[in-house]
Amino acid sequence: MPIHAELLLSFIGKSSLTIQFVEGQFVDSYDPTIENTFTKLITVNGQEYHLQLVDTAGQDEYSIFPQTYSIDINGYILVYSVTSIKSFEVIKVIHGKLLDMVGKVQIPIMLVGNKKDLHMERVISYEEGKALAESWNAAFLESSAKENQVHIF
Repeated sequence: MPIHAELLLSFIGKSSLTIQFVEGQFVDSYDPTIENTFTKLITVNGQEYHLQLVDTAGQDEYSIFPQTYSIDINGYILVYSVTSIKSFEVIKVIHGKLLDMVGKVQIPIMLVGNKKDLHMERVISYEEGKALAESWNAAFLESSAKENQVHIF
């Protein structure tokens, strides 16, 4: 049975993270207007899982989420860029929309601050990301697809 996770938000490197994780390569440019599904077999504690990642077309605070974003989903990975205040604010709106869509069902959520390699452009601190994740009772980490730091899964 596949584990199904949704990746939400755009222009913050979620496609690069996904491709780095699944294919082991960094892709600097990617068409953000399409939705792709990636699969990978992973082993956790000796148990094999068929991971299915849906890299969604760009979402923003005005997007309407299709109902399919809540059917047979085992978890959500919400990604923002540590170089973008807007992406950090938008991810809060998207989280609220997810809660509206799935109700009180406890679905695991991971908040990921991407592009941590861009030290000089950072505007969101590690502590800010961690505090937001804790307020949602979500897991948190920072990553860099460029430096192959994609320990999300």
